[in-house]
Amino acid sequence: MTSFDARLRLLNKPGLPLLVEVDLTGERMVVTTSGRELADWSLDEIEVLSRSDGFHIQAEGEEVVLNVMDGIRFARELGIGI
Repeated sequence: MTSFDARLRLLNKPGLPLLVEVDLTGERMVVTTSGRELADWSLDEIEVLSRSDGFHIQAEGEEVVLNVMDGIRFARELGIGI
């Protein structure tokens, strides 16, 4: 399992970003905050795009933006270019 500290926000929604931990385990991405699971996605079910304002994750009809503290390693783990 590889873990990343990040800030999560909803696309085009006001409010402070939420501090989260993102775990990449095998073929899954799990997002938690304060020990509470917010999301558990199969990597096959999501689309991750690297943009200037963070990593945009599209899943289940929603889009969130992650600002990952170690973006280069995060992108490498997912096999995407930044």
